[in-house]
Formats: sequence, structure tokens, C-alpha cells
Amino acid sequence: MEMCCFLSRPGRNQRGYMQTPRSDEIMQQESSPLCAADISPDLRKQFAFLSGGRGQNGSPIITFPEYPAFGELEEEEFHNVLTYLTSVPSLSSTGVGFILVIDRRQDRWASVKGTLLRIAGSFPGNLQLVLVLRPTTLFQRTISDILFKLNKDEFKMKVPVIMLSSVTELHSYIDRTQLTQELGGTQEYCHEKWISHRTAIEGFALMVKKTAQTLQSFGTELAETELPNDVEATSNLLTIHTEKKDEMKEDLRVALCQGGRLLESINEPLVKDPGYTMNQDEQENLSTVQRLLGQLDETETAFDDFWDKHQTKLEQCLQLRHFEHNFREVRAQLDLVYDRLTGFSEVGISPAHAEHILKDLTTHEERTCAVLDRALSLACDADRLIETSHYAVDSILPKCYDLRALCEEISVVLKAKKAHLLKAMELHQCLEKASKWCEDGIYLLASQPVDKCQSQDGAESALQEIERYLDTAIQNKLTDLSGIWREYESVLTQDFRDQVDRVFQKQTSMQEMFEKRRVSLKKLAAKQTRPVQPVAPRPEAIIKSPLSSPVHREKTIEGDIINGNCRKGDANLQKDGSRHPSVSDAEESFAVLRRHVMNELLETERAYVEELLCVLEGYAAEMDNPSMAYLIPNTLLHKKDVLFGNMPEIYQFHKKTFLRELEAYTDNPELVGRCFLERMTDLQIYEKYCQNKPRSESLWRQCSDCAFFQECQKKLEHKLGLDSYLLKPVQRITKYQLLLKELLKYSKGCEGEDDLQEALSSILGILKAVNDSMHLIAITGYEGNLSDLGRLMMQGSFSMWTEHKKGHAKVKDLARFKPMQRHLFLHQKALLFCKKRDENGEGYEKAPSYSFKHSLNMSAVGITENAKGDNKKFEIWCNSREEVYIVQAPTTEIKTAWVNEIRKVLTGQLKACREASQQKSSDQLTPTSTTLIMSPFKTTQKTLKKGDEKKADPTVADPSTTSLPKNNDKVKGFTKASLSMDASEENDGYSSTEEPMNSDPEEEGGKKLSPGRYVVVADYDKSGAQELTVKSGDTVQLVREGDDGRWFVRNMRTNKEGWVSAANLLTLIGESRSSQSLSSSEGSGSGHLSTSSSCSETYTSFSDIKA
Repeated sequence: MEMCCFLSRPGRNQRGYMQTPRSDEIMQQESSPLCAADISPDLRKQFAFLSGGRGQNGSPIITFPEYPAFGELEEEEFHNVLTYLTSVPSLSSTGVGFILVIDRRQDRWASVKGTLLRIAGSFPGNLQLVLVLRPTTLFQRTISDILFKLNKDEFKMKVPVIMLSSVTELHSYIDRTQLTQELGGTQEYCHEKWISHRTAIEGFALMVKKTAQTLQSFGTELAETELPNDVEATSNLLTIHTEKKDEMKEDLRVALCQGGRLLESINEPLVKDPGYTMNQDEQENLSTVQRLLGQLDETETAFDDFWDKHQTKLEQCLQLRHFEHNFREVRAQLDLVYDRLTGFSEVGISPAHAEHILKDLTTHEERTCAVLDRALSLACDADRLIETSHYAVDSILPKCYDLRALCEEISVVLKAKKAHLLKAMELHQCLEKASKWCEDGIYLLASQPVDKCQSQDGAESALQEIERYLDTAIQNKLTDLSGIWREYESVLTQDFRDQVDRVFQKQTSMQEMFEKRRVSLKKLAAKQTRPVQPVAPRPEAIIKSPLSSPVHREKTIEGDIINGNCRKGDANLQKDGSRHPSVSDAEESFAVLRRHVMNELLETERAYVEELLCVLEGYAAEMDNPSMAYLIPNTLLHKKDVLFGNMPEIYQFHKKTFLRELEAYTDNPELVGRCFLERMTDLQIYEKYCQNKPRSESLWRQCSDCAFFQECQKKLEHKLGLDSYLLKPVQRITKYQLLLKELLKYSKGCEGEDDLQEALSSILGILKAVNDSMHLIAITGYEGNLSDLGRLMMQGSFSMWTEHKKGHAKVKDLARFKPMQRHLFLHQKALLFCKKRDENGEGYEKAPSYSFKHSLNMSAVGITENAKGDNKKFEIWCNSREEVYIVQAPTTEIKTAWVNEIRKVLTGQLKACREASQQKSSDQLTPTSTTLIMSPFKTTQKTLKKGDEKKADPTVADPSTTSLPKNNDKVKGFTKASLSMDASEENDGYSSTEEPMNSDPEEEGGKKLSPGRYVVVADYDKSGAQELTVKSGDTVQLVREGDDGRWFVRNMRTNKEGWVSAANLLTLIGESRSSQSLSSSEGSGSGHLSTSSSCSETYTSFSDIKA
């Protein structure tokens, strides 16, 4: 740094800006710090002053005018004034000595003596001459002459002291022009103006000194500042230094303005009177101010020169830091682009795959070109820095070379990759063309009607079709295998070679099939055979022409091959010595159809992955782009997870896992079901996406018109909006089951048929789970955790009536005739009753909501499969039919499916409880812990007492005639269900507690236990002295019922007797009753009920019917 150079130029010292030949210059008077401003009150007493006059030899004249109070002056005052006055003239003048003019004409000798003594004792400068105007009165003048001669030695002055009687004598020593008017001279003098000038000059000099010191400190600071290593710090430093420089420049400007005003004040007499002659002191003041101004100008110029250099260096440093920062970014991008480019090593497994890779490469090429353009632009910036003689050329030049070399390398690699992939695509297209030619040939063979070929004309027509098709072989077949190896050697991987071999083998097989068919047709065309009555095919088997769609091809194959036409034709041809290869043609045709479906699966999967990536990069990533932040509305801020859900998770799964695994089954499409089965758990991620879809659509509708989405759509060049792409995952998960169905049609008897069927069922299960979950999240008002209720089995809307044992008849009748509309959710552990609310909004927002009303614990539920009067009704009841819910399904099929599903749940609970009970030892069981759902199994006929007969329902058959349990017994529940129905709304706020058991009194005739023999199905240990112990399998006799609700029971195995409570007996002998309650009391064919749960409606197809 050259900061101090402008402070140490010739003519200047190291302590300030100015170095003059005068040692007494104001800036250098460190030994005499007195200033006019400091002693202004003393100077204003005017007991001594410098008038500016000079003696004949240039000695400065100090005048002591008449001052009566001279003797009263303090010594300090006297000393300060004389010290200051002697410091004002230049050194050359003070070196000659001062002339003192003492005016005491109006005073006495004592005053003259005191003045001389004080001057002799404390005058700070050199004296050349002392002139005293003695008192003018005769007496004082005489005394002065005498006493001066007598006391001359007392004054101790080394210079002559001349006593003058008048100003005339004074004029003989000093010219009148150098004396003031009071001393008879012509010089004009204003003491106040003199003080003002001296004060201003000294203040200006002090300002110049401080400015110089500030500049010197600033220069030192700049010289010692290290250049930062980052852009922000360098920019901040440049800003700080610029601000300080501006402050320095402002100080210089203020000083120059002040000096200019002072100069104008000194020159004012000359302006007013051009003939005015300045005295010596005024000339020295003028010279001092001009010199200070000149030095300020020089200082400003030197500072500007230094600042220009310093600023240039800082700006170059900032340019360097920007270049280094951009270089690091561009280099990282180039490395990333290069690594991504080297990853494009695949040649694809099909033209669509290769095209997909080429599309990826093209997209990457666009990004690469943008990075290369930025890199080359940065290299050009570096060239400009070098041309401007940047101080860091040695650091910039290697980076510039590095950028250009890497850009060149990437360009070469990109060009080679693209050429490599285009070559592979060319071969893929040739293979696809040849494969399609073979497949079309198979379709041609499969589509030729057998009955028409049996006639000569028909055979000739078919033969002509084959000949015409074979004529196209030149344009489609692969002919020179060795030529392909040579031409495409650079792209032929082992898999690619195998693919080429397979196509050649396919061509060979195809040629053989055509040759066989040609031979057969030629025989038919050449030989006149007796008329053969053809068997007319069924209408759906008629094929007009070979079509390319899987649906039409399915009809072709099923019509001509599956329905037997080809086999019949083959039998007829064999009679004439010819053969039609129908079986092999059918197999080949189905294989082609499977490949077509598989190709559609792969192509749509790749397109799906590409669309997901497009959405995530074109929309989701842009929400984090700072340059796009101003376009995002407040309602969309921090809502990316709401808008896109778990789409990133879905993309990663399909891109990295599912697509690659699907591609592994390209040549074996009939086995692709295994891929679906292995990834069925992963595919459940769609459930989360679909559950979030209503929130996503709601947010989309709020922000769909914002500029952000429009800008993103414009960049992507999409014709459709984001909402169409957000629907893609929902469409994709439903597309899989359609494709699997197609594959299953064409894979009958194949190795992977079972896997395809299982995969299809699993996909349908996922769709049902997604559909059900969409309904579950719409439930409001349920205070518990729905996940605690177990898996959702079914859900659907029903009309429902309620019946209770107790209540007002009028309310009961109203409840019967006015059904409630309820949406039921059947879980493994509970049955939920909800009311469907109005659908609002559009799209997914149009989904209904469900208000929770009440629930039934499945351990407390029984069913009656058929309700009287309507085959679409069934009953759900609990608490011994105290609470009965008559449910009417929309169709009998839905009713059957629900009854079967509820039966499965109850049967599963019964089985689980029985197994749990059997695993416990007898000493661990207590009467209250036995909660199994069991039933009576009678081994002997029962007899009823008269009292019991009165209690029995007359409509129930005599139990003594029943040896096996009926199918109309019901399941006994574990706990009582809690109700939260709105009685005022549904008119069902009444209940009954007439019977303690959860059985069906309507079908059992209201009976409780009755005497007879039963088989015990669970162990029971007595808890009292009078009670009886029984084991599972024992036969017991119910003898009589006591008054306390207990029964006197005899164990037929041990011949022991005792008491057992009725509640425990119902548990111990309740198996038949529990098992029979699962079927209908009307004896309907429950064995024919469908177990399908597909009756649940889709999420958006329900309508809410108010109760």
C-alpha cells in the first residue's frame, strides 16, 4: 500500500502537511501553544499591540499606548500578551529584534519607571530599541530626565532606551507611515479586526492540522487492512472505506471553504480601496492563509490519487472474489453434469425405453448447455480481468484454462453419448420393426377363418394374403446377422445381443409357420375336395380383420381358437392330408397379446415416472426457489406437503424400484404378478396420498389462478394445469388392476396365472382399502381412536329402524314407519353408526362427511339374517334383543355380503374365545372369568314343568322334539353397547332391560333355561360349598331352578349334585345357541351367500338421505 506517500512529500514534515521555511509558523509552535482565542480578554485590554509597523531595518514595532491601569495588570496577563505578540511576526523579523514604543505622555515618572522595569524583567523576545514618550508636564518631564539618568543601570536593558519629548522626535526614529495615528502616523489600525483575523487564521490552521492527522490515520488504516476472502466481506469493506473517504472529502471541502472566506476577509480592504497598502503583518497573514490553502489543495490531490489506487484494488479484489465464487459454483455444476453424463451408459431394452433414455439425455443436455454457457461466460469475464491488468492474474489464469478444458471435455462426452444412444435406438427400431412384422404375421395366421379356407376359393384367397404379407419381408426382416454385429458393435451389450438373437429366432419360427400354412393352403387350393359342411362359428367368434387393440385381438383369438373353430378346421384338413397348426398358433397369439399388454404396462409406467418428476421439479422444487418466491401467495406458503402429499415418496419408489423390477419381466409378462405381490406393501403408500387428496384439492382451488402456477406451467409448456397431474397417482393405482385383468385373460394355463390372480385380488384390496380409508377420515364426532377398532371390513349406506323392549307405543310405531338413513362401518371389534351429511364443493371436496351417532361392540352383537316382510332386511341386536336395529340394504346382494361378513367376525370371535378357554387350566378359571360364547347341546329329551309351559312362547316348537340345535339361535354378547343416539332427532330414545341374556327371545320364544341334559363345553370350579364342579365334556342334568336364580345340577359322570348360577350355566352349555345365531331363523340358504366385500360403494357415489 502507498498510503503514506502523500504525507511525506518534499516541503512537508512527518507531523503535518506543511513544512515552511518559518520556524515560527503557527502549525509548528508547539513550545508556544498560546492562541488569540485563549487570551482574547487580555488582548482586548490593548495595553500592548502589534500595529504592523516596521523600523528602518524591518524590526517589528510593539506599541504600549496610554493605559492608566498598567500597574494593576497581573503578571500572567502581561506575560501572556507579550509572549503572544512576540510570536506573531516571522522569524526573520523577530531575529532583528523588536522596537518598543512606550507612550506615557499623560502619565508620571513612576509609571514610566514601572513599565520599563516590568519590560526589562519579562520581555520574551529580542529588543533592538526602546523609545519612550516621557510625560509632557514640566515637572514630570524634569523629574523623568533626572531620575532616568540616576536609575539607568537599574533597568538592566542591553539595548538603548531613548526618552523622547514629542512625537516629532519619534518620527526621526520611525517613519510616520509605520506609526498609528495616535503617534502622529498615517497607519490605520483596528484592534478588534486584528484580533478577529488572528483568531480565524489560527482556527483555520488548526483545522488543517486536524484534517492532516485524520487523513494520516485513515491512510494507515487502509494500508494495514487485509483484503477479505469472500464477496460479502469485500463488498462491505469497499462500502465502509468509501463512506470514510466521503467523510474525509467533506472535511477537506469544509476546510477549503473556511480558508476561502478568511482570504476574502483579509483582502477586503484591497477590494474596497485598490490603492490601499497592506502593512507587514497583514501581508504575512495573507501569505499564511494562501499557503495553507495551497497545501490543502495538494493534500486533496494526493489523497485522491491514493484513493483511486486503493479503490481500484478493492474493486479488483471484489471482482476476484465474485469470480472465485462463481468459479466454485460452476465447477461444482460441471462436475455434477459430468457425473450425471457418465451415468448414461444404458442402451435400453426397447425403442420406447431407449427413447425414454434419450429424452432424459436431451433434458440433461439442455441443462448441460446452460451450465456450459455459464462456464464459458465466466471464462470470458476472466479474460477481461486479465486484460485490465488485474493484480491476481496468476490466480485467474489457471482457473480460466480449467473451465475451458472441462467444457470441451463435457461437450465431447455429451456428443459421444448422444451418438451412442441414437445408434442403439436405430437398432432397437430395426428389432421392433422385425418383431412387429412377426407378430402381425401371427395375427394374420390366427385371423384366417378356418371354414373359408376349406373351399378352393377360400384357400386361394388365404394363400394370396400370405404371399402379399411375405412380400413385405424385405422391408421389415433382419437379414445379415454378421453385418449387424459389425455395424452396431459399439452398442451391443450381452443383453442386446441376446435380444437380437431372439428376434432372429422369432423370424425363423415365423417363417416355418408360414411355410407350413402355405403348404396346407396350396394343397387345398390345388385339390378338389368334396363339399364339407362347415360348422358355423358363434356370432362372437366372427372375425372381420386382424386388429391391433387387445380387446379386438382377444375376440379374434377366443372366436377362432378358444371356441374350437381352428380345431374343427384342423380335423377337416387332416382328412384331406393337410394340417392347420391351430394349437401352436393360439399359444403364440396369446404370447403376443401378453407382450403387448406388458409393453403398455412398461411404457405407461415410464411415462408416469416422467410425469411425476416433471411435477416435482417443475412445481414442487420451484416453491423453494428464491427467485419465484414473490409469485407465491400467502395461502400457499409452507404448504408444499399439503399440495403434493407424499408424491416424492411415490416417485422414488417407482423410479428406483418398481419400474426396474417390472422391466425384468419384459420377456416373461405372464410372471409379472410376482413383482406386484412382492411390492404390494410398498403400493400401500397410495392410501396416504389419496387421504391427503381432499386437502390438496382444497388448497389448489384457493390458489389455482395465482401467477406462480401459471409461470411454472409456462416454463414446462404444459397444456394441462397442475391439478391434472396431481390426479395421476390416483389414476395410476386404478390402471394396474385393468392391466392385470388383461394379462390374466391371456395367461390361462401359464405358470404365473395364480400369481396374476392373487396380484389382481391384492390390487383390488388396496383400492378397497383406499376407498374405505377415504370414508373413515370423513367421520366426525368419534372421541376414540378408530385404529383401536381393528381393520375396517365393510362400509355402506342403509335405511334403518330401531326397536326396544320398553317405550311408548306411539313412538315405537313412528320409529317403524320412518326409517333413519345411516352409514355403517363394520370393524373387527365394533360396528359404527353414522349419519351422512350433505356433500359440498367439487371433486374430492364433494366427498361426504359422517357424523358419528353410536357404536356397538362386536362382542355384544347378534344378527338375524332375514327380517319378516323384506328379503333386503336383516336385524342387528344386542342385550337380549333389548336393542334391535332393523337394517335394509339397497340390494339383496349387499345384504347377503354384510350378513356373511358379520358372521365371519362373530365366528372368528367365538373360535378365538374357545381356543383361549381350552388353553387355560381348570384351576385358573373362575365363574366370572369364563366369557366364552357357548351353546346347549342336548343329549336327552327335555321335560317342561307346568310353570315353565306357561312362560314358553306358544309359537316355539316343543324343545323335547329337538335333538340338534336350530339355526335361529343367536350369539351371546360380552358387554353392553353404549348408545349415543339423538333421541329427539330419531324418535328412538327408549330401551328395555327385560331380559338379562343377549339372545333372541323372538325366535326362542322368550325361554330361559329348562330342565334336561346338556353337554358341558368348558371347565368350571365351584366357588362355594354347595356348588358343583364340572369339566368340559361332562353331561349334566338340570333338575330344578331355585328361588335365588340358581339351578340344582347333577353331574352324570361323577353322580355329584350341587348348585350352579343360571348365568354360568348359559356360559357352560351355550355353544349350540351361539353357533346357530349366525344363520337365519327362516332357514334361508346362507350357504349360498357371497363372501365378496365388493359391495361397498365408491367414495364419491353416495348420497345422503336425511332421517
